[in-house]
Amino acid sequence: MKLVLHDQSRDAASTPFVDRFLNFLEAEKNASPHTLKNYGSDLRGFFVFISSTPIEQVDYLVIRKFLAHLKGKESLKSTMSRKLACLKSFFRYLVRENIVRTNPAGSIATPKRDKHLPDFLEVKEVENLIEIVKGDTWELKRDRAILETLYGAGIRVSELVGLNLNDMDLLSGMIKVRGKGKKERLVPIGSCAQVAVQSYLEKLPSRSEERSMPLFVNRQMRRLTDRSVRRIILRWARRASLKKEISPHTLRHTFATHLLDRGADLRSVQELLGHANLSTTQIYTHVTAKRLREAYDQAHPRA
Repeated sequence: MKLVLHDQSRDAASTPFVDRFLNFLEAEKNASPHTLKNYGSDLRGFFVFISSTPIEQVDYLVIRKFLAHLKGKESLKSTMSRKLACLKSFFRYLVRENIVRTNPAGSIATPKRDKHLPDFLEVKEVENLIEIVKGDTWELKRDRAILETLYGAGIRVSELVGLNLNDMDLLSGMIKVRGKGKKERLVPIGSCAQVAVQSYLEKLPSRSEERSMPLFVNRQMRRLTDRSVRRIILRWARRASLKKEISPHTLRHTFATHLLDRGADLRSVQELLGHANLSTTQIYTHVTAKRLREAYDQAHPRA
């Protein structure tokens, strides 16, 4: 994958640095296409901001001014954090390549992100959503299998559409998932999802025996896209008359919340979700603690 940044307002000498950095991320760090695209966009914006300033003259103050510029544009803290992480990584690479002496972004603290409690469905709501998908066509069985797999395994939508036939072991009920940074993990999907996927595959027309073929396909027998899965979920959410906004990620949040509600330990949930850091998983403890508090306040006579 070759990402080339070009901006006529910037000295062309900077472009090879960026290209080499992105190629380094892809080849040595296994960065995903999504990360490469975002980092390329972030660096383009940074070079437009510093204008004709040579890269060797960018210092701590220039980085601070850039962050203040972003804050003035009311950028989200999560966006600012990503852009700062990109600059830290970029200048660390330039130091390694002896292009600059020090990393001007290295000592700048990352903005604390606002913690938003994730949306999730109650058990009855997710059951209604799944059970409303009934029918004997392969498309309906596919939709049911998609919902069962997203909720049963808690995987990301990008991981779902990336599944191939040989990633699914229906006998053991395990799937091999390729997550962020191309890291692989094994995840159980549950008996309901096993049955749904098996039913879908048995009904699938022109079923290929090629084990590397996509698991979930469209009418042209091509791999579904993230957007297609989102449309499928929205269509069934409307039919189920759900009053909440729902996306594939809602089912992932629901998966994690329901596990913790029923006593699963945080480390196990972290492994199942494929989170690199436990702190990412800990957001769900706020959800479950809030629910416990509400239950206590409603039930205890001296609450």
